[in-house]
Amino acid sequence: MADSFTPLDRDGMAARAARDIPEGWVVNLGIGIPTEVGNFIPDDREVILHSENGVIGAGPAPAPGQVNPYLVNAGTQPITLRIGAGYVHHADSFAIARGGHLDLTVLGAFEVSETGDLANWARAAHEPVKQIGGAMDLAIGAKRLWVIMEHTTKDGAPRLRRRCSYPLTAKGAVKRVYTNLAVLDVTPGGFVVRDIIPGLSFEGLQARTEARLSRE
Repeated sequence: MADSFTPLDRDGMAARAARDIPEGWVVNLGIGIPTEVGNFIPDDREVILHSENGVIGAGPAPAPGQVNPYLVNAGTQPITLRIGAGYVHHADSFAIARGGHLDLTVLGAFEVSETGDLANWARAAHEPVKQIGGAMDLAIGAKRLWVIMEHTTKDGAPRLRRRCSYPLTAKGAVKRVYTNLAVLDVTPGGFVVRDIIPGLSFEGLQARTEARLSRE
């Protein structure tokens, strides 16, 4: 019998990742789907969101009509501030990122390899990310790196690869991947599946993945 399932949408992926962020962590959220993670962190859980343009303590996106055009994240998206938030100089902000002070960075990606290599910037002019920005600093400077991305391309090609075909942003840095189909940890033995969306079998997930998967 064929699998019958509905992949998570962007909000679903962001909410799934937000659920796993522990109390007290200092977290940087990359541009794209990762930014939406901040919208799903409960008000009663203290997670300090860092933005490399100099915000410490960012909150969720503002409600319509309450946008402050001068208060944005590194992707120039409007944000709010949580109680106790502050601003720092750009250089100090990157010192936080590069100095091992982030508990977690969450980034988007084109591909992740079974050894945790990250590829998240373009190799062609028509692709959306034309420059690497601060991703290299964030990927290697944080204590751990999670990735949120679609499990396959629009054409159905796998994004979880044995080896990345895109230029690498960082080698061996990714610890966990959240996709619209599953949650996977990167271990010395490769990808270990921690969670699969309802209706999708392990075999169905493997069929959509180039790298070999193993069960928890």
